Amino acid sequence: MTEETQRPENMISEIRIGDILKMLPHRYPFLLVDRLKDVVPGESGIGIKNMTMNEAFFQGHFPDNPIMPGVLQIEAMAQTAGIIVLTAFPEEERSGNSVYFMTVDEVKFRKPVLPGDVLEFHVKKEQAVRNVFKFRGEAYVDGKLVSQAIFSAMVFKKA
Repeated sequence: MTEETQRPENMISEIRIGDILKMLPHRYPFLLVDRLKDVVPGESGIGIKNMTMNEAFFQGHFPDNPIMPGVLQIEAMAQTAGIIVLTAFPEEERSGNSVYFMTVDEVKFRKPVLPGDVLEFHVKKEQAVRNVFKFRGEAYVDGKLVSQAIFSAMVFKKA
């Protein structure tokens, strides 16, 4: 078995919307992740967003040529990262923590994302110092890179 095909023992094969809603405070229309797969708690995972014409942002961006705004692609990567970080906490502690975006760097938008597309957000932790995490994210549609970014976030206990 090669290193690429080895699955870590603690890998979570899938996180569905019910559990995402328990971890993230986001709700419609700003919850931008439908599920995750292949999550290594605190390290990496793949977020999934099914794009439909009913998405609120398609109504105004742009009505005759609907395209998902790039900033929302980056936000979806950050939401994916937040879930990945929170899965490293014991389940009873997840809802007591929040993850906040801090920085975004090296952003590139390569192709438009359209209604009917299935976005995959491949997110991997690059560094962690105490409660600050740095991630690399890449978004794909049909295996083609559509956007990418390096970003950081901070985890803190809710008041």
